[in-house]
Amino acid sequence: MRKTITLFCLQIFLFAQAQEYNSTNIHSHNDYAGSLPFYEAYSNEAGVIEADVFLVNNELFVAHTSKEIKLQNTLKSLYLEPLFSKIKDLEGKMYPENKSLILMIDIKSDADATLKAIVQQLNTFPAILSNKNIKIVISGNRPLSSNWITYPQFIYFDGRLNENYNAEELSRIEMISTDLKEITLWNGKGVLTQADLHKMQLAIKKVHDLNKKIRFWGTQDNVNTWMTMMNLKVDFIGTDDVAKLAEFISKIKANFYQNTVFHNAYVPKNQKAFTKKKPKNVILLIGDGMGLAQIYAGYTANIGQLSLFNIPTQGLSITKSSDSYITDSAAGATAMATGSKTNNRFISVDENEKPLEAITQQLAKKNFKTAIISAGNITDATPAAFYAHQPERSYNEPIAYDFLSNSADILIGGGVKEFKTRKDGKDLSKILIEKGYSFSDKFGSLDTIKKNKMVVLDDSAVISVKDGRGDFLVKSFIKTTNTFAKTKNPFFIMAEGAQIDYGGHQNNLEYVVREMLDFDQLVGKAMEYVDKNPETLLIVTADHETGGLSLIDGSIEKGYVHGNFSTNDHTAIPVPVFAYGPGADNFRGVYQNTAIYNKIMELLGQM
Repeated sequence: MRKTITLFCLQIFLFAQAQEYNSTNIHSHNDYAGSLPFYEAYSNEAGVIEADVFLVNNELFVAHTSKEIKLQNTLKSLYLEPLFSKIKDLEGKMYPENKSLILMIDIKSDADATLKAIVQQLNTFPAILSNKNIKIVISGNRPLSSNWITYPQFIYFDGRLNENYNAEELSRIEMISTDLKEITLWNGKGVLTQADLHKMQLAIKKVHDLNKKIRFWGTQDNVNTWMTMMNLKVDFIGTDDVAKLAEFISKIKANFYQNTVFHNAYVPKNQKAFTKKKPKNVILLIGDGMGLAQIYAGYTANIGQLSLFNIPTQGLSITKSSDSYITDSAAGATAMATGSKTNNRFISVDENEKPLEAITQQLAKKNFKTAIISAGNITDATPAAFYAHQPERSYNEPIAYDFLSNSADILIGGGVKEFKTRKDGKDLSKILIEKGYSFSDKFGSLDTIKKNKMVVLDDSAVISVKDGRGDFLVKSFIKTTNTFAKTKNPFFIMAEGAQIDYGGHQNNLEYVVREMLDFDQLVGKAMEYVDKNPETLLIVTADHETGGLSLIDGSIEKGYVHGNFSTNDHTAIPVPVFAYGPGADNFRGVYQNTAIYNKIMELLGQM
C-alpha cells in the first residue's frame, strides 16, 4: 500500500541553525527602560545589555533622552555596581554557567568627553575590567575610529556597516551594527521580498567575512522577526522583552521538528462503489488531541502527503462538555460513544452519574463484533468510554473491572497492571480466560492468537513512536479485521492514536508530529480496507485539540515544521471529522460531537 522512505542524508534546512541560539544571542535593547534595569536581562542571562548614557556635570546618567534624566539613574548605580555584585557573588563568574556578557554603553552626549568619563569610572571597578567574561562595548556617539587606539584595551567598539576599518581598528570592534531601515522597509510581518532578502544576506555576509558579529537595530519585536533574524544567522537579536525572547529561544528545540522518515499517503481507489449505500461495518479512528494544526503539521513534515487529507468528505465537531467550554477526553469520548453530553472526567455516565449504554454494548446486542484499540493505556478516558461507566476517569481499576460486563470481542493496548496486578488482588485475566478470551501481556503474541476474542495488554508496546513503538496501531488493526473476517457478522472498531495528545500536553512538536504521522498510517490502512470492503464506513476525528498549537513556520518541500503552543492543556477549538465509505456524506457540516454517535447508529439502522 505504501512504501516507507528513510532519508539518511537529508540536508537540514537553514532554520535548524536557530536551535543553536541561546540567551547569549539576546540583546536587551534600551534595557534601562524596563521595570527592572539590568536585573531582568541578567536573570534571563542576556548576552548584551544596552544602556544609553549622557554626561552631565561629570556624572554619567542613563536615559533615552536628556529630558528623561533622573538623578538616581546613573551608570554606576544601575549597571556597574550590580555587575560588581554579581561577580562577587559568583566568585568571578558573570553567569552561573560562565556565559559571557557585553555591557553596551550607547553614548548620547559628546563622544570623547563621555568616553573619558566612562573609562575613569570603570577604573574604579577592577573586578569588572579583569573579568574575561565581560566586555565593554561603546556604541552611539563614538570617537573617530583612528583614535580608538588611544583608549584602554578593555574598551571595544560597535562598528558600522557603512564604515571602512583598517586591521588595527577592526581588532577593537566587538560587533557591527546597522539600522534595519537602511536595508529594508519590512515591518516584521510575513516574509522579506527576494530583493530585500538578498540585501540582508549581503550585509550579513560582509560582516561575517570580517569575522565579526552583526546586530540590526530598528527591528520589530515579535516572533516572526526573531525567527527571520535567526534564519539569516544574525548574531544578536534585539528585544525590549527579554523574558519573552528568552522563553522563545529556550523552547525552539521542543517547538521545531525536521522529519527524516516519510510515508506515502494512501489515495482512495473505490469512491464510486459507495453511492447511496449504507454501511455494514464502522471503523472509528480517534486521534486524541488532534486538531487541524496537528494534522497540517503532519502533512508539512511528510512533505505534502497525508492519507487523512485524501479523504474527500469533511465536517467539524464541536467538543464542549456539559459542564465546561473545554472538554476533556472523558466527556469528549463519552459523547461519541453514547450520544450524550456529560461532565468532564465522567466515563459514559450522565451528569447524574447514571450509566449510559455505549455503542459497543448496543451493537453487540445486534450481533456486531466490536473492538477497542489504543496506543496508550486501555483504561485511559477515551478507550474507557467505549466499555466502562465511572464518575471519575482516574478510577483505573474499576474501569478495567467494567470490561468484564462489556461484550467487546477485542481489547488491545497498555494497562496490564489494572487487569493482573491490582490493588484488590483480583486477576481479571483469569476471569477473562474463563469467559472465553485469549489473554496476553505480550504484544508480540498477537499473531499467534487463534481465538476470535482476545485481550492483549502490553505497556512496553505502547511507548511513544520516538522511543520505538513501531507499527502497533497498524498491526492491531490488521489483526482485528482479519479476526472479524472469519465471521459474517458486522463489526465496529474504535482505534485511538492516544499519544498525539501526550505530545500536546508536553508542548513537544516532534512528539506530536511523529504520533500524527503514525496515526495517519493507520488511517491509510483503514482507507485501503474500505476500498476492498466497500460496505465499511470509516470515520476519523478527535475528542479535542491539545496544546493550542499554531504553526509559525515550515517547509512542505523540506519536511520541517515550527510550532508554538499556547497551553499545555486542551482547547475548545472544534475538531475535524473525516468520513470515507458508504454514508460518508452524512458527516459533512458542523455539529456537536454527540452527532457522530447519532449518525453512525442511524446509518446502521439502529436509531
